[in-house]
Amino acid sequence: MDGPDPFDGDEEAALRYAIALSMQESGMSPAMSTSGKPTIVLSSDEDDDDDDDDDDLDKGPSYPPTPKKTANPSTSPTKSENGGEKGYATSAATSAVTSSSPATNATAAAATTTSAPSNSLAALGLDRKKMEEERLARIAKRKAPSSGQETQDRRQRVKLDESPNIASTAATTRFGNLPYPKGVVKKTWAFGYPRQDDIKIEEVFQKNDLQLAVLSSFQWDEEWMLSKLDIKKTKLVCIAFASNEAQKEEMRANVPKNLIRFCFPPMVPYGTMHSKLQLLKYPTYLRIVVPSGNLVPYDWGETGHMENMVFLIDLPRIEDQTARSYNNLTEFGEELRYFLKAQGLDESLVNSLANYDFSETSRYRFVHTIGQSHMDEWQRTAGYCGLGRAVTSMGLNTSSDIKIDFVISSLGSINMELISTLYNAAQGDNGLKEYGTRTAKSNKKKAVADNNNSSLKEKFRIYFPSHDTVAQSKGGINAGGSICAQSKWWNATTFPREMVHDCKSVRQGILMHNKIMFVRHAFSGKFKAAWAYVGSANLSESAWGRLVKNKATGQPKLNCRNWECGVLIPVPTDDNADESHHADLAAFQSSVPVPMQVPGEAYGATASKKPWLFLEN
Repeated sequence: MDGPDPFDGDEEAALRYAIALSMQESGMSPAMSTSGKPTIVLSSDEDDDDDDDDDDLDKGPSYPPTPKKTANPSTSPTKSENGGEKGYATSAATSAVTSSSPATNATAAAATTTSAPSNSLAALGLDRKKMEEERLARIAKRKAPSSGQETQDRRQRVKLDESPNIASTAATTRFGNLPYPKGVVKKTWAFGYPRQDDIKIEEVFQKNDLQLAVLSSFQWDEEWMLSKLDIKKTKLVCIAFASNEAQKEEMRANVPKNLIRFCFPPMVPYGTMHSKLQLLKYPTYLRIVVPSGNLVPYDWGETGHMENMVFLIDLPRIEDQTARSYNNLTEFGEELRYFLKAQGLDESLVNSLANYDFSETSRYRFVHTIGQSHMDEWQRTAGYCGLGRAVTSMGLNTSSDIKIDFVISSLGSINMELISTLYNAAQGDNGLKEYGTRTAKSNKKKAVADNNNSSLKEKFRIYFPSHDTVAQSKGGINAGGSICAQSKWWNATTFPREMVHDCKSVRQGILMHNKIMFVRHAFSGKFKAAWAYVGSANLSESAWGRLVKNKATGQPKLNCRNWECGVLIPVPTDDNADESHHADLAAFQSSVPVPMQVPGEAYGATASKKPWLFLEN
């Protein structure tokens, strides 16, 4: 690929472009806004609701019984448009296997603007005609409201601590009836493979008891997602991308406000809403879910071609009002709250996190990237600076050597500066070590940096599938759409090809959409402390940010493109472990499943194979 890079090394933007092309080739068409950019669309029907301000999620219209959903007998693999990840559409009528992120100009030019006929909400039993009649009736009722009526109709904000509408529900003990009170990491279930400590989306949602779901995703399949929920019982808040106010209004108008509300995080140009956080509220507890997969069927194993990883923990509701006032959210909870507030989620909802017992999260850390420039709070807020801070706060910082195995689904325009930065952060550095070397004028310091970079190639393994691995997988090349690299980046002289190893699953024939970092201290007589990252961030500057000098103040400034989030999970030390136990990552299995074959063929160093290049297949 010659000429200038229209994606500026941003693998997520490149993915969006490829998916728009594949949609055009397959005859499928992405839902497009008036600005020509793909959006999440939760209904294809137009619902002129401009005059209706009854968007209180605590209320809702009466709906007819929901009919059983007719199965689609021809679920077939097809490249589908998404927010940077392509795979399988469950139905030809699905209108929104779409992006929650902005497309590049190239994407907009490549995508078609025709709209696919669909009514996903109607397919789930929502009578839009009846809903429209009810809406008009509500408008007429409010034509001349009395002061008492105005007070009664005033909207109430969604709260995680809303009293359950189940008379028989009793308060639980601290760990009573909680499936995952101490937190767990599981692989996603995959069709056609034996079930072994995995989890299905139905088991995550538990829709029969789910009262409120706050969902964020990089990619959405509306019909499939809603089929996993009981929207007569569950209120839904979608944290999604919109490029402008008109697009936000269009998205709001396409859904019943009493059921679904949106949160639109502020975005920088070319940024991506890539985080996949879920907050699931039940009568007596709150479930926090951090998956690596999106809200699409193939990421949750329904085609049997792709696997992901999920962290989840259940937090009991604090019933005693006095205890709530003294509740400590822990560092995990504080960072979660900070992240949600930055996204613009309703303040009362964010504050109601304090009504849940976060004590069991104290062993973990919630790490995130907030898509913007960070001035004064760059050490706290985001990216690799926040990663280093979290490692230190867990007491896992070290000046000795560490080893890193990083499983990713996208390879961007990376270089040794980024590798060095992440390595330092994994040791507990706040970002200033690499920044100081990079901005130093001393040639001696830069020579030291070059030597350090050379040694890093023995300590840092990047797992990314070769072309052969994708082609020989169960789903073949059509299943590799959410895996991204480009030859332009791979062939660059600054690209660390020697560090790339083939990524093959221990479940033979399945591909990965994981983002997992395994970090362990170098062996020295016994197995030392280790930890893992599970989340949404790939190995890219877009995901982890870049610390630069603020020209106005001369102080560091952290620039981040993406919204990302993940969890740091410590691994218990094992004084009886030997070196082989340490070398093959076996010590992680009790805390975080190791999904790939280790160490994997180092095809980048030997040039024995080429990587999976999605635009060239």
